[in-house]
Amino acid sequence: MAIQTLDLTALTAQTGNIYETVSILSKRARQIAAHERAELDERLAYFEGFGPELEDARMADDQIRTSLEFERRVKPTETAVDEMLHHDLFFRGTEAL
Repeated sequence: MAIQTLDLTALTAQTGNIYETVSILSKRARQIAAHERAELDERLAYFEGFGPELEDARMADDQIRTSLEFERRVKPTETAVDEMLHHDLFFRGTEAL
């Protein structure tokens, strides 16, 4: 994983405040991580119903392949930052409340 510098002025352009930007990005990254975790649990739940007598090497390989697929995905923090930079992230400011 390469370290990449980010332009803070581009990140804070929408909010005007670095702390508010970090708060928004962390909340969005948590949402993405929770969604991915639920998706992984749903896909791995298929394998839970089988007893040890029905498990074979192919099922174990499928479980490993599914887990590795999720490990190779882009990290939630990186996804949240990309969404913010491309203006794909919707948020309400505290002044609206």
